[in-house]
Amino acid sequence: MNTYTIDLSLRPTTFDLWHVCLAGTVAALALALIAVLVSTLLAARRCKSESSVQVQAPEVKVVEKIVEVEKIIQAPAPEPVILKETTPDAALQLLSLLQKEARFIDFIKEDMSAYGDADIGAAARIVHQGCAKAIAEHFTLAAVSQDQEGSRITLNKGFDANAFRLTGNIVGEAPFTGTLVHKGWQVTDLRLPKLTEGHNPKIIAAAEVEL
Repeated sequence: MNTYTIDLSLRPTTFDLWHVCLAGTVAALALALIAVLVSTLLAARRCKSESSVQVQAPEVKVVEKIVEVEKIIQAPAPEPVILKETTPDAALQLLSLLQKEARFIDFIKEDMSAYGDADIGAAARIVHQGCAKAIAEHFTLAAVSQDQEGSRITLNKGFDANAFRLTGNIVGEAPFTGTLVHKGWQVTDLRLPKLTEGHNPKIIAAAEVEL
């Protein structure tokens, strides 16, 4: 039996076709392995960068809230009430006319407890006639309402509150329907005498001195 001995220390001195193919295969495998490693590293880095971007910039949903601000409209301030100052001359003049025509001041200043009803009635008739004369001479009067007292009337919205005074159970807003209790009075013409310069209107009736 023949025995073969292999000397591993021997080195080939020439390359044949087999060795060239083997070396090329090894080089190709090494390049393929390097390409796979590089692509794997790039893919891993890409996945890491995408995940970091998603974490850092999550989708933000903007919810718009419309807040309605209630506007409180203040009612306009009421206009200031202007009070007219009336001179007392006209009132004093009227009082003087009633005293002149009807002895009005004398009547109301008299102590009626000392007289009987018949005497008071007779004096009241004289005062009434004199007051009626003074009023008719210097004033023209007319009724505010032309309806008969005791009749039912309706006051629509916007009625003159100076001309009609409501009494009783007042509820809600106009129109109001009620009974005419008094027709009212209004002055349509005024004819007071003119005062001379230096006249003192506070003297209702001058004191009388008989000589």
